[in-house]
Amino acid sequence: MRHFVALHHHPALLSSAGSALARAFTSRLARRPIIITTITTTRAFTMSPKTQEPVITKISDLPLAEAKWITLKRIDYVDQVGKPRTWEVATRKTRAEKAGVDAVAMGNILLHPSRAPATLIVIQYRPPLDAYTVEWPAGLIDADETAEEAAVREFKEETGYECKVLSVSPPQAADPGMTNANMQLVMVEVQLKEEDKEDVEGPEQRLEDGEHIQRVVVPLAEFYDRLVEYSKQDRMIVAAKLFHFAAGMHFAKTQTYGPL
Repeated sequence: MRHFVALHHHPALLSSAGSALARAFTSRLARRPIIITTITTTRAFTMSPKTQEPVITKISDLPLAEAKWITLKRIDYVDQVGKPRTWEVATRKTRAEKAGVDAVAMGNILLHPSRAPATLIVIQYRPPLDAYTVEWPAGLIDADETAEEAAVREFKEETGYECKVLSVSPPQAADPGMTNANMQLVMVEVQLKEEDKEDVEGPEQRLEDGEHIQRVVVPLAEFYDRLVEYSKQDRMIVAAKLFHFAAGMHFAKTQTYGPL
């Protein structure tokens, strides 16, 4: 059995957000009490049920020859004033040649005929942080895929939903001081039917062995506040790209500089 929490919101109005993407997903919403429903679903593709909290048992140095996904490089370069310098960088071994990009993240909007627009976030344990992260669905791009194709596939696997691609960002740096890893933000839309109620079994996820992904549907009107709440919880970290998007929406609603 698979458990996840669905949070839904009654329709209302909200002032527009400050960027083109944010405005597209936040207009006509407002704060109302959240309805929280716990949904239990049966998964045909699933991992085994959770029986304990994850525990790190050992951290050790990894010889580069044994690394499957990541390697280290040293960059020798000459800086802006002609001085030779070096830089250590972590690189992925899996960058898709067709896309020229490592990964995609799927910013998403769930549209229901009689409920306010919402977004679906995922919560999963990340060993490098020894914590649970709150993220938008994301994944690596396969060798023969475009960013759009990877987004549709990964969104279906992690959430169970079919989606429509709305826009694709240019390649973005993930952590430019440490790695050349990059990604693209693909905004997608999910059209729900009237009968898709919060007390109805959710769509089937297609998770790989070892994946334990909790899905949470959050009304866009509550997006920023929910992420702030998550960040206060023990062993919980909100992914930067997710928080930055929500913070931009919040800033657009609360700033006093005039129309953006």
